[in-house]
Order: sequence, then C-alpha cells, then structure tokens
Amino acid sequence: MNPLYFTPPIFFVVALVLSMLGMGGSQLYIPILFWLGMDFKTQAIPLGMLLNVVNSASAAYTYGRAGLVEWKTAITFGIFMIISAPIGTWTNLSLPTKPVIAIFAIFSSIAAILMLSGWRPRRGCSSSKSKVTLGAVGGSVLGFFAGLIGRGGGSFVVPLLYMAGLEAKSAAATSAVVVTFSGISSFISHILTAAKPNWTLWILCVIAVFLGSQTGSRLMVRKLKPRSVKLIFGIVLLGVSALLLIKDVILEGG
Repeated sequence: MNPLYFTPPIFFVVALVLSMLGMGGSQLYIPILFWLGMDFKTQAIPLGMLLNVVNSASAAYTYGRAGLVEWKTAITFGIFMIISAPIGTWTNLSLPTKPVIAIFAIFSSIAAILMLSGWRPRRGCSSSKSKVTLGAVGGSVLGFFAGLIGRGGGSFVVPLLYMAGLEAKSAAATSAVVVTFSGISSFISHILTAAKPNWTLWILCVIAVFLGSQTGSRLMVRKLKPRSVKLIFGIVLLGVSALLLIKDVILEGG
C-alpha cells in the first residue's frame, strides 16, 4: 500500500491541533508529504498549501460565527501580507536569510515564554484606528519577512497579535483569517505553475483536514479556556522555534 494514503488520518490530527491555534499547518503538511514520497515542488508544496487554506478557512468560519475575530485587524493584516510578500521574495535574491530566520525563531521563543508565563499587555488595541494600524504594520512586516524566508508566516501572527494586546482566543481566531488570505495567494501561485495533482489523495486529504479543522475550532470555541490556548500555543511555538533554529540555521550552516 502506498504510504501516502496514511496521510489523511495524520492530517486530521494536525488540523485538529493547529486549527485551535490559528495556524494553517503548511509547515507540517509539506515535509510530511515529501518524506512519504511526494515530489517536493510539483506535489508536496501545492497540496500542502491547499490544505493550509482548507484548515485556516474552515477554522476562520467557525471563529467568525462565534464572534472571536477582530475583523478590521484580520482583513487589513491579510491584505498587507499579500502585498508585501512578493517584495520579500524579490529581496531574497540579495539578502542572506539565515539571520532573519534566527531572529524570527528568537522572537517566537520570547512570545511563547511570555504566553506560558501568563504575561499580558496592559494596553491593547481597542480603537478602530489602532486595529487597522496593527493590521497594516504587522501585515507589511510579516508579509515581507514571510516572502524573504519562504514561510507562510502563520507561526508569527498569533504571537504578534497577542503581544499587541489581543486576548489569546481572539488572537488565534484572527490569525486564522490572516492565514487564509496569505495561504490563498501562495496556493494560487503554485497551482498555476508546476502542480501535478493526485486527485484521489488530494480529495481524501482535503476531507480529513476539513473535519479536523472543524473539530479543533469547535473544541476551542466551546471547551478551551484562554489559559489552555496559551499553554498549547506556547508549547507548539517553542517546538517550531527549535525546528527553525536546528533545521534552517544550525544544520544548513554546517
């Protein structure tokens, strides 16, 4: 049996967990598909980006209906990420990316530690102007660096929103909308270039991710307390930071 057909149940679990954190999951989908035998450029990346969109969009729908999304921040953030990401991609040709990845990993680690410690900003973004400003500045900066280092940026959206004053559940919910914006842009760019779909596997993975995302997002809305969201995200974020440092900085530099 083709080992790739074990991916739907695996991705169900991945989507269940990451949907609670406002993350799309491409940072896990793509390497898993590649390790199990998919061609990296023509199959793993396009399918991984599609699953990223399915996961985040499904979760965003649930969070939007529950009233957890800060829409002004989310829409502005997403638009400016899409605009600035190509600039980062072009800049990639002339700048070293390892120092940038290291900076992002350190930033993520600090955010994770602050979340786990229970720290909260004293003043948040409460006015409409501050929410739009946060979306424009945050989206431009993260979009640029996401394009520069070749990442979707979802791992960094929640920490930034949390450190700017959004409550943990609202930060995760708002991030799901932002990740949907950036994910659609990335998926379109890949599907129009080199994608070679295995439609049976793609459909099975999409169904699994959709079901996992709906399960995880509904669990987050109804069952999880903000403290639990911070705990889960802090642990996951420390893992992502360690992976970035080890894989993309230390080993690539060796």
